[in-house]
Amino acid sequence: MLVIAAVGEVVQPGLIHVVEDCNVYVGTLETFIEDRETVRETEPYHGGSIDGKDEGPELGFWELDLRSQFPVLFVPYKETQIRIPHSETIEKCPGCTGRGDIVCPTCNSDQEKQMTQCLACQGRGLIAHGDGSDTMCTKCNGKGKIPCATCGSCGLIKCEKCHGSGSLLTRSVAIVRWKTFSTRKVSATNGAASVPDEVFHRAKGVQLCNTQAYQCTPAFFADSYFLNKFSSEVIADRASVPPTARVICERHAINVVPVTRVTMAHRGRSFCYYIIGFSREVYLKDYYPSRFCWGLCPCLEWLKL
Repeated sequence: MLVIAAVGEVVQPGLIHVVEDCNVYVGTLETFIEDRETVRETEPYHGGSIDGKDEGPELGFWELDLRSQFPVLFVPYKETQIRIPHSETIEKCPGCTGRGDIVCPTCNSDQEKQMTQCLACQGRGLIAHGDGSDTMCTKCNGKGKIPCATCGSCGLIKCEKCHGSGSLLTRSVAIVRWKTFSTRKVSATNGAASVPDEVFHRAKGVQLCNTQAYQCTPAFFADSYFLNKFSSEVIADRASVPPTARVICERHAINVVPVTRVTMAHRGRSFCYYIIGFSREVYLKDYYPSRFCWGLCPCLEWLKL
């Protein structure tokens, strides 16, 4: 067999042994959902008005109007957060039971003027010298004790949770996520079964159907029992939706990807490669993807030409 390359090269006679068509069908079902949940947000309260129940009833998270933030259908993922109106409340800080301060963890005392022993003079108030003389310890001013380094010997420190206010402002925050779940299925003949499915999902082919609805049903082909069955299998594999989410829309498509399997033989050895899709990409293990040409650069290395 003599083959003229598109780039003017010639593949030697007898190298191409078999050329087979083994088209592949690719089915997809995309489910676009909206998921909402609420969390409590807390911050120190330093006074002022709040948006509580006195301002109106608290809205449920499905009652929030998010039309201004709604994304384009079938985006892979988008997340936003919004404060729920009239959900703010004032609570006593649990860290300090509303006092605003807590017992110093260093000197472990709630009594004022709690002092610690001076380490420089070991509590004597004097520093001994080698000649037998003593001088007053400058660190504790001769008192033998120094104030607590953490609380200044007042026995209490400011509560970090409420910043010393003793109160917390809490509110409900809605977390809204839009995401697309994808179900993909490939029907390949035995001739193309060794090619990974993701190769066919990326390839360009002919679209046989494309439907969009709140909930897609299997496509109908009047002259193909196989395609009807294949479409039903794709729909049956629909991704499960979390209980906190609702389905916005679905999209179902079936494509046929042209695939040519080429078997080459030379000096008693043989191997196969695949020409995939209208972009004519070549799948050859460890060389995919590469542009197709009859020069067959990966093959030249194997053939040692």
